[in-house]
Amino acid sequence: MCDTVVDIRARLSPRRASLASFENAYAVAVQTREASGIDQFVVRTNDPIQPFRVTRDKPSEPETVLLRVA
Repeated sequence: MCDTVVDIRARLSPRRASLASFENAYAVAVQTREASGIDQFVVRTNDPIQPFRVTRDKPSEPETVLLRVA
């Protein structure tokens, strides 16, 4: 991991770290799936500020699918 990424993460608040966690992305995916009835994907973004995100569309490169909530 490069020094810039480490510096950015060190400056972020603990609350942001919690909101940007895999666990939070998974919880959002489950809630969104239950509310919409549409499958959701949790993907890795390679962005140190938002390392995970939830989407209903299967992502393309460079994002990596970590799980599908069906």
